[in-house]
Amino acid sequence: MFFSNPCILLVIFQTTLTEVQFGPMKLFKDPLQVLLVFAKEDSQSNGFCWACEKANFRCSMARTPESALECFLEKHHDLVIIDHRHSRHFDAEALCRSIRAVNSSENTVIVAVVKRYLTLIDPCCSVLPSYPQRYVENGNMMACYNELLQLEHGEVRAQFKLRAGNAIFTAIEQSQEAIEITSEDQVIQYVNPAYESIMGYQQGELIGKEIIEVPKSEKNKPDLLETINSCIRKGKEWQGIYYAKKKNGDSIQQNVKITPVIGQGGKHKDRRKGSLDVRSTTSRGSDGSSQRRHSSMARIHSMTIEAPITKVINIINAAQESSPMPVAEALDRVLEILRTTELYSPQLGTKDEDPHTNDLVGGLMTDGLRRLSGNEYIFSTKQPHHIPSHLTTPLSLNDIPPRIAQTMENEDSWDFDIFNLEAATIKRPLTYLGMKIFSRFGVCEFLNCPEATLRSWLQVIEANYHSSNSYHNSSHAADVLHATAYFLCKERVKQSLDPIDEVAALIAATVHDVDHPGRTNSFLCNAGSELAILYNDTAVLESHHAALAFQITTRDDKCNIFKNIERNEYRTLRQAIIDMVLATEMTKHFEHVNKFVNSINKPLAALEENGESVKGILTSPENRILVKRMLIKCADISNPCRPQELCIEWAGRISEEYFAQTDEEKRQGLPVVMPVFDRNTCSIPKSQISFIDYFITDMFDAWDAFADLPNLMQHLDNNFKYWKGLDERKLHSLRPPPE
Repeated sequence: MFFSNPCILLVIFQTTLTEVQFGPMKLFKDPLQVLLVFAKEDSQSNGFCWACEKANFRCSMARTPESALECFLEKHHDLVIIDHRHSRHFDAEALCRSIRAVNSSENTVIVAVVKRYLTLIDPCCSVLPSYPQRYVENGNMMACYNELLQLEHGEVRAQFKLRAGNAIFTAIEQSQEAIEITSEDQVIQYVNPAYESIMGYQQGELIGKEIIEVPKSEKNKPDLLETINSCIRKGKEWQGIYYAKKKNGDSIQQNVKITPVIGQGGKHKDRRKGSLDVRSTTSRGSDGSSQRRHSSMARIHSMTIEAPITKVINIINAAQESSPMPVAEALDRVLEILRTTELYSPQLGTKDEDPHTNDLVGGLMTDGLRRLSGNEYIFSTKQPHHIPSHLTTPLSLNDIPPRIAQTMENEDSWDFDIFNLEAATIKRPLTYLGMKIFSRFGVCEFLNCPEATLRSWLQVIEANYHSSNSYHNSSHAADVLHATAYFLCKERVKQSLDPIDEVAALIAATVHDVDHPGRTNSFLCNAGSELAILYNDTAVLESHHAALAFQITTRDDKCNIFKNIERNEYRTLRQAIIDMVLATEMTKHFEHVNKFVNSINKPLAALEENGESVKGILTSPENRILVKRMLIKCADISNPCRPQELCIEWAGRISEEYFAQTDEEKRQGLPVVMPVFDRNTCSIPKSQISFIDYFITDMFDAWDAFADLPNLMQHLDNNFKYWKGLDERKLHSLRPPPE
C-alpha cells in the first residue's frame, strides 16, 4: 500500500518470515511457494518433495497440466519445477507457456528437469526455448536440496527484489518532484509525471533521446555542461543552479542534484531536480562494478592477474559502448555464451534422438548419476600386484624368443597386428613390445637406466593390468604404446617435441590404464566406490592410473626407471606423464580438440599460406602440451582407424566390457549408465557409427591435418562404411552372417 503527500512517501510490506536487504530497504518475505509438476512419482519428484520439507518451503504437487495451472492460479507460486524428461506424459513446453500467459507469473521462476545427456548435446539449451532455467536429473536428495537453496538465494530472490523495484518506481511516479533518469551516454530512459507536468513534455517526446537534443536555456554558463560531465565522469555528485527550458520556451531556475549510479549493469547518471538523492539501476551490459573491483585489486597487488577470458569480455564490453543497437545486442549474446563454463561442449543438432550417441556421451563424458540407493558397490583400492615369480628373471632384448620376435618384425608399421603378439606372448604383449619400442627410442639411455630395470618395470606394470577385462587389459596398453610410437615418428610431431616429451609420451601410454577395473568412471561414482570417494568423483580412473604408476615405479629400486635421473628432470618428466594420462579422460575431449585446432592448426595454416616460419607455433611450451595431449588421445581411441579386422575385434571387446557393466549395474541395483549396451538388444554397428561420428571424425581430421596420416583416414573411411552397411541391413552383430 502507498501513501503519498508532498513531504513523505511510504511503502508498506507485510511483515513475514524471511528478511531480505535491498539497498537501503529491508524486505520481508513469506516462505517459498513451490509447485512440482511430475506426471508420476519417482526418485526425482521424491527428492524435491523431501528437499522442500527440509527447507521449510510450501510445496504443492500436480500430476497434469490442468491441475498444475489451476493450482498456480490459486497460489501464484514463486518457483515452478516441471518434469521435461517424458514428453509422452504431457507437453511441458505448452504448460510453461500457459503459466507465462498468467499476469501474476511475471516474477515466477520456472525450471525444467531435463535428461542427463541434454547438457552435453545442447549446452545453450536451445531445445528448451521457454525455459530460462533447467535442472539436470539427479534424484539425490541433497542435490535437490542444494538446487532449491541456490534458486531461492539466486533467481527467486532476484525476482522478489524486482517486485520491490516496481514498488520504488511506483513511489517515484507519485513523487511531486521532477525526476529524470539517463544512461551513461546521456540517453533519457525515464521521466516521472511530475517532470512532465513541470516541463510540459510527454514521456514519449523524451524517452530514447539524448539530453543534448532537448533545448537548453541560454542562461546557463557556457562551460556548465562540461563541468557537470567532468564531475560525473569522476564518479562524483554535482549540485547547483541549472536553468531548464520548458517545452513552451520559458526558462525555469532549478536546484539540481545529479548523482552517478554504478551498479552491476553499468555506470549511469541520475538527474534529480530537488534535494533528495535518488539512485537507480539499469540493464545495460557494461560491467562498471567489475571495473571498480579491478582498480581496487590493483592497489593491493601490482601484478596483472586478469585471466585471458576476462580480457576478451572487457574488450567486447568496450566495443559495445560505441556499437549500434543490433551489434550491441549480438555482443550481449556472445558474452552470455563466453560466461558459461561449458565452452567446448558441442551441440549435437539432429542427433538428440539417437540413443546410442546419447548413451555414449552420458557414459563417457559424465561422472555418473548420483543417488541414495543403499547399494554401494565397493571398489577397493587394492595393493599393487607384484611380479609373478616365474617372470622375475630380467631378459635382455636379445633374449626374446624367436617366435615372439617374429610377430614384432613390423611393429613400426600402422598395420601391426597386436592380437598376434597377444597370442604369442600368452597375454603378455606389453612387456615384449615395450622392450622393443623403448629400445628403438633410446629410453634407457635417456633415463640412465639398465635394461634389466626397464624389463622389471614393464613386467610389474603389465602385472597390474587385469587380463580378465575384455578390453582394458595390457593388450590395449600395448596397442596404445604402438600408436604413440608411430605418431612420434611423424615429421611434424618430431619438430614439436623434445626427447623428454617423447620419453614421457611412451611411459604415459604404457601406464595410462593400469589397474583399470573394466568399469567406467560413471559406474564407480554411482557405486560409491572407494576410488570415487578418494578422487571426489573427478577423473577417478585417470587419477588412479597416474598415481598407481608412480607408486609401483618408485617403491622398489629393481623397477625404478627414474632412479638415476636428476631431480628437476624427474619433476618435469613426472608432470608431463601425469598431464598426458589425465588427458585421456573423456569429459574434456572437446576442450582438448578445440584448443588444438584453434591454437595450432589454424595458426599453422595461416603461416604456411604466407610462407612464414612455423617453428614458433610448434615449439612453444603451451603448444607442446597440446600436441602431447592430442597424441595420446588419438592413440588411446584409434581403434576405428586400424585395419578392418583389428577394428572389428576391438569393437567386439569394448562392447563386451560395456555389456558386462550393464549386467553388473542391474545386479547391484545401480543406475544403468548406458542402457543401449544391453547384450540382448544392442546394435554394435549403431554404437560404432555414433562413436565415430561424435568423437573420432573431427579429432582425427585435426590430427591428420597436423601429422599427415592418410592411411589412418582411409581405414577410418572403410570402417565407417562397413558399420553403415551392417546397420542398413538392420544387423546388430560384429559381422554379417555367413553366405
